[in-house]
Amino acid sequence: MVSNTQNLMNGSNMRVLWPLSVSLTMPCPGEVVFVELPEKGVAVTQGKGFGAVESVKATSDINCPISGEVIEVNTKLTETPGLINSSPYEDGWMIKVKPSSPSDLDTLLDSSNYTKHCEEEDAAH
Repeated sequence: MVSNTQNLMNGSNMRVLWPLSVSLTMPCPGEVVFVELPEKGVAVTQGKGFGAVESVKATSDINCPISGEVIEVNTKLTETPGLINSSPYEDGWMIKVKPSSPSDLDTLLDSSNYTKHCEEEDAAH
């Protein structure tokens, strides 16, 4: 599966981040001005939307790369959504998900392979 998000494992849980590598092959979405995220405890499904990011240019749905339970939500993004742009790997993460099926993780691409995939998709179009 190729996700429109970047993901970082933290123990047995996953942090979901805004798509950094997409910006290498697609127009930059612009400064993020609003973020809609799920509540803690909500079930998320692989490939289905769990929230939205609004920039000065567009609103984008965020699809979850794995199925599981949201165990933490980055509430800093409510007050400071621009953290997604300025600190995506540190303060701008969105949610932490406890996978319902650890085998979902086997279908994910790491950052370098995702960047390669995006470049190949861009070249094909």
